[in-house]
Amino acid sequence: MTRRLESLLILGPTGAGKSPLGSLLSRRGLAGRACHHFDFGHELRQVANGAPGFSEAERAFVREVLFQGRLLEDKDWPLAARIFEAFLVRVQPRPADLLVLNGLPRHIGQAQAMEDLIEVKFICLLEANLEVVCRRLESNVGGDREGRDDDTQSLIFQKYKTYLARTHPLLDYYRERAKILKIPVGADTRPEETYRALLKLLAREGVLELAAP
Repeated sequence: MTRRLESLLILGPTGAGKSPLGSLLSRRGLAGRACHHFDFGHELRQVANGAPGFSEAERAFVREVLFQGRLLEDKDWPLAARIFEAFLVRVQPRPADLLVLNGLPRHIGQAQAMEDLIEVKFICLLEANLEVVCRRLESNVGGDREGRDDDTQSLIFQKYKTYLARTHPLLDYYRERAKILKIPVGADTRPEETYRALLKLLAREGVLELAAP
């Protein structure tokens, strides 16, 4: 059996700063380990905009999912798996590298489907309420919302409700398997601050120096 990829999963509602944090981790690494940021939302938008290897029916389906703020359900796992596997082929992670997951898994069905591929060692939970999320999106504090057409007020509210109902329960699913690191996020919290907060939490937990496999 292929060795599972050690992973850090970033959780939080839309607008909490998951993608900017993932990008920082990808650029700087973590405790000497190279990080590969898998941003599922970004990958979905690439498919919707015509990325090769997908049929027009698949692209239309992804566009509908994005427009309606839905999640890919268990029946859609083959499509999610192809997107994830294409990413792995592209970045070619080494055994010592750390995979940074953002947007996948987003519910327990997806977490179960990924068990043979990944080992979630850490969860970085970015905590922000709906008011904070709206203020962050309005000011684009993370700098990652340019060109996004899925930040309407109705979609933000729907995504927030979906996050609480479907994604937040992943904490219970991983509680006995991963170290959960909680970072409160304010309306003006910037990616650099979130990155430093993550480093401090890892140091406090005594796991800053993640041992290479």
